[in-house]
Formats: sequence, C-alpha cells, structure tokens
Amino acid sequence: MNNYLDTVNDEIKEYFSILSPEFPEWMNDYINTPELQRIHKISMSCGTDYTKVFNNTYWYSNLDHSIGVALIIWNFTKDKKQTLSGLFHDIATPTFKHCIDFMNGDSEHQESTEERTEQIIRDSKEIMALLNRDGIKVEEVSDYHIYPIADNDTPQLSADRFEYNYSSGLVLKRVWNLEDIRETYNNVTILKNENGIVELGFKDKAICEKYVNIVSSLWPAWVSDEDRATMQFLADSVKSMNRKGFISIDDLYEMSEKEIIDRILNCKDTYISSAFKKFQDSTSIISSNEPFEEQYCTSVRPKKRFIVPLVKDDDSIRRIYDISPVAKENIDKYNDYFNNKLSKYVGFNFEFKPY
Repeated sequence: MNNYLDTVNDEIKEYFSILSPEFPEWMNDYINTPELQRIHKISMSCGTDYTKVFNNTYWYSNLDHSIGVALIIWNFTKDKKQTLSGLFHDIATPTFKHCIDFMNGDSEHQESTEERTEQIIRDSKEIMALLNRDGIKVEEVSDYHIYPIADNDTPQLSADRFEYNYSSGLVLKRVWNLEDIRETYNNVTILKNENGIVELGFKDKAICEKYVNIVSSLWPAWVSDEDRATMQFLADSVKSMNRKGFISIDDLYEMSEKEIIDRILNCKDTYISSAFKKFQDSTSIISSNEPFEEQYCTSVRPKKRFIVPLVKDDDSIRRIYDISPVAKENIDKYNDYFNNKLSKYVGFNFEFKPY
C-alpha cells in the first residue's frame, strides 16, 4: 500500500501540508485504486507540457489536483463524503483533460466529459468495496456539485477553484510561493454568501486583496492565444486520429497521455504524425484577427475563469470587488483582457487541416 505523500516532490508535499496539516490516511485506500491511479498519468496542464511554447515548472497530475481539492474540503469540513466527492470529481477526466471538451465543441463551459463519473465509480470493484466498507452511497460522492464548499459557480470561491488557482500558479506560471499561499490560505474561513449558501471566503480585507492581486496575474494564461492554440490543436489531432480509426473515444478514458502521444507519433498517417512533431518543436504560435491560410489556424472562445471572493467587512460579508478599489482594478483588468484583447484566430506555423 503506497502512501501518496511519499510519491510527490518536496514543494508539493509542503503545499499539501498547508492545505491540510492532517493528511487523512484513510484516503490512501481510495488513491491507490486503478481508477484514480489512471488520472495520475494525465497532466493538469491541458497539453501544455507537450510543446516548447510553454516551460512548465514540473509535472502536476490530475490526481495531484484531485487530492489537493480533497484536502481543502477535509480541512474545512472533516466530512468524508464531501472529501471523497472532491477526490472523485475528475475521475472521468480523459487524456489531455479539457482539450477533449474543445474537441466536443465545449470550449466555453468545459463540462462535456463529466458524465462518466458515476459509472466509473460504480464499475470499480475496488472503490465500491471501500464505499461499502465505509457505509457511503455512490450518489453521495459522485457529484461534487451538490456540495458548495467543493464546487460552485464562477466567480465564487470553492475548493476546486481554490486548488487549481494555487497549483497552476506554482507549476504553470510561477506567481505564487509557498509563504504567500500559507498566508492567504490560513486567512480563509467558511462564510455565507448573498444567497445564504456556505462559501469559502476571507477573514481580512488586506489578505483578500493580496490574494486577488497575485492570482489575477495568472488568469490571462488560461485564455491566452498560446493556450487556446495548443488546446485546439491537441483536440484536432485526437479527433483526426479518431476519425481515421487509430484511437477510440474509450481509449481517452483508459490510456495515459504518453500512450496516446506514442500512438499519434507512430500512426500510419504521416500527415497527422508529422504535424504533431512540429507542434512538439514549436516555440511560438501565430495570432491574428484575420484568418491565415497556409498554416494551422483555428478560432475558439475559452472558458472565463476568475474569482471574486467573499470577505468579512466589519459586521457584514461582502464581495471584495464591492469594497476594494485595488481588487476591483485587478478584476476589471482581467475582464477587459478577456473581452477585448484575445486574438480571433490562433495557430501554429505549420500546415495542418484536421480531418
């Protein structure tokens, strides 16, 4: 039986200890199941590990993210069912993660791949045995949307949104250090929002301002021209492989990213494999407000990801946007970028027209 903490690097080990000083040992039984181990072979980077356009700090898997979400939930609730819902929330994630939502035409919501979650849990003998042992029903852990601490709508703050804003700011675009994470996270508490629903928020306005100031510098990376070009190219590569019969949709839920990439690079269709090699070697993308013909060109809208946290303000609970000019400026700057600064067309400097 593996202890998951023994498998991560020192920075992630310390990061996890910030999210929850107590690592619940019972969670290791679930972590070691094949279904969760599969998503350890899927990166949180949504494909940006596989081209020289990006320079990610190190590998951070979808399982790492799921454990981080679970630790946040455990830290604030000590509720096993809610914690497991966070641990399982990405168990149905396919290879290349949200790139497959792009493939499905769901780039703006990125929810098209969630429908398999409950079935994957039910089909797992190991997970079902553990749930039966712990007296937990599948429907209590298969949909983390039912727990507002685990998940809620943008721009509210939930465990899922909290975790990927922290980890992406460590791994993908270095905007956090561990001491800033510790300071901001230790200021978080459970509040009730304007709808009377529990939500994670901040005790102190100044700490909340610091959080928004740091994290808002990360948000443009998720919708950048480079990110959209990369995700759509991977989506088009996978779709082309599927249409030519080289991979099935089920393969995306059973194979690792390395296995899928190996299959692309070694497929009999050299048009697909050659383009993918050029993608791997690319160091820049093309962006324009007009379509370009001789290179790979796509036009796609991303999902808007940002946070407007709750914060205690004297005897009331307010959104930081409403009480802090500093936070308002940072949030407005991102909204302006999202609404007005994205190029309409993005692509790579090689020819590829997907099947």
